[in-house]
Amino acid sequence: MTQEHENKQLLHLVFGGELEDISDITFRDLEKLDIVGIYPNYTEAHAAWKAKAQSSVDNALMRYFIVHMHRLLDPQQS
Repeated sequence: MTQEHENKQLLHLVFGGELEDISDITFRDLEKLDIVGIYPNYTEAHAAWKAKAQSSVDNALMRYFIVHMHRLLDPQQS
């Protein structure tokens, strides 16, 4: 990998919330979504996702997700 590619920002959003049902991705209350943050790379986003997912393990309806924002911002690049 080139130095330029390693330093390029590939933004990722980590968020979560309680689902209505575990078989679908419909949130119970959109106003209560937990926006964890935006991270400059997948490695940092995954670490944040993992921490939040593990902290909510007692709630079977709580789910956290990683959104690859860089793919939405520049679909040609992915």
